[in-house]
Amino acid sequence: MNPFNPRKLHLSKWTATTPVNREKHFIVTKLLCDEQGTPLQVELQAVHSGRSELLDWQVLRDSSHWIMGWK
Repeated sequence: MNPFNPRKLHLSKWTATTPVNREKHFIVTKLLCDEQGTPLQVELQAVHSGRSELLDWQVLRDSSHWIMGWK
């Protein structure tokens, strides 16, 4: 489990443990929150291709799929 503060995810860097389409390194470009400021989703952008996708922020806690930082 990756411990982190969900409110500080904006512009954080992540490495996928199983790259798809040579996309291994990602950066959080957007943090989507509800009215109370509770994070709901993050927008991850692949550094290699520039492709973006929305994910539930809690997916990043799974250390078998995501590593904090660029490795």
